Amino acid sequence: MNSAAQAPQETVPVSPLPPLARFRGEPLFELPRDLYIPPEALEVFLEAFEGPLDLLLYLIRKNNLDVLNIPMAELTRQYAEYVEAMRSGRLELAAEYLLMAALLVEIKSRMLLPLPVSSREEEDRDPRAELVRRLLEYERMKQAAQNLNQLPQLGRDFLPVLVWVDRAAAPRLPDVHPEDLRQAWLALIVRARAFQHHRVSREQLSVRERMSQVLRRLRGEGFLPFIELFEPVRGVPELVVTFLAILELSREGLIQVAQEAPYLPIYVRLAHGSDLIPLPA
Repeated sequence: MNSAAQAPQETVPVSPLPPLARFRGEPLFELPRDLYIPPEALEVFLEAFEGPLDLLLYLIRKNNLDVLNIPMAELTRQYAEYVEAMRSGRLELAAEYLLMAALLVEIKSRMLLPLPVSSREEEDRDPRAELVRRLLEYERMKQAAQNLNQLPQLGRDFLPVLVWVDRAAAPRLPDVHPEDLRQAWLALIVRARAFQHHRVSREQLSVRERMSQVLRRLRGEGFLPFIELFEPVRGVPELVVTFLAILELSREGLIQVAQEAPYLPIYVRLAHGSDLIPLPA
């Protein structure tokens, strides 16, 4: 009674062979009749060669042959097999290979056939000499190309580094260190001693007055050389007072001391806005 009430179960045919493919999850046990496969999809590509010399060099290296003593019979046979495989695909691509095959056959025939007595003196050299020369030259060029290809290349092995440079930035002058002032001061002392007099006199010197003189000298000027503010002929006391006046003006921010680069001459000029400051009495 229960077996009659149950619905009949559908039987799924089981194929003894595995499916050829699956399309949208469904197994396919036979190819569709409207399936089109282009002939190029089933082609088998052999090794890629750049020309007939490249193919010859590949066969020589593959069989461990001596380039200077090539067995033409075996090399010609293997070369002909490769050319025949190329011709079965595209004939126009094997034209230069056919020319090399003809050359190999010619060299092989010249090595097999005896030469007439009259032509032996004219053709004493090996018929393979020209082919060997071309192979060796091609191998050198190919090795040189491989060496160049191993060098780092822009875009393949490394990328250029782009750095933003602000060209509108104002040039910054290097700072004047105390050692630079000391060296300049010692040079002035040496020059002052060359103009030293033996006259002994007492002179009242004022640092404030010399500060006023330095400011008057710099007014209306740009950068003035440091040594032009001194007068070595007036002696060491004048140099000392002038040097102290320059240091005091620099400390008060009334003048600016700078140089273009280390170990170059030192220049002095009025600080910005110093033209409007009244000179000290």
